[in-house]
Amino acid sequence: MNDSSSPSPVVLDVWCELQCPDCHTALDDLDALRERYGDRLDIRLRHFPLEKHRHAFAAAQAAEEALAQGKGWEYVRAVLDRVEELGRVGEPLLVEVAGELGLDAEEFDTALIDGRHILIVDADQAEGKALKVTGTPTYVIGGERLDGGKSQEGLRARIEEIADRLLAG
Repeated sequence: MNDSSSPSPVVLDVWCELQCPDCHTALDDLDALRERYGDRLDIRLRHFPLEKHRHAFAAAQAAEEALAQGKGWEYVRAVLDRVEELGRVGEPLLVEVAGELGLDAEEFDTALIDGRHILIVDADQAEGKALKVTGTPTYVIGGERLDGGKSQEGLRARIEEIADRLLAG
């Protein structure tokens, strides 16, 4: 029997799209939440590539490859920092960023060709649609959906309110 004194972390699902400027803006909130809660809050990247962004689906797959190589959020931040460039350059930028982070860029290239992460991205997108996610970023915590695609004003405070309540148990 595992007698752990710390309760299991609260899960915050972040429906994100790597060609979305609003998701870039949301990184500051995520950093602040990580700072405040540490490992009591499990921030999970969920993919919701939008059709209007033609490189978003490949970027979601690339983020999964970065996760597999141990640098998921680092990669997400690096790509979102160059969101306009991704719009212009496309997939070569995804491989370039991997190399800059010391990841196996060749493996990224292969992953994008063989589609090994497509099922994860598709499953996230389907779940997002079922939860009525329409834009990014969208947060789901404690069964509540918070839409940051229109405005992120006050969302971090709301997430903290819910997390505090759930952690208090």
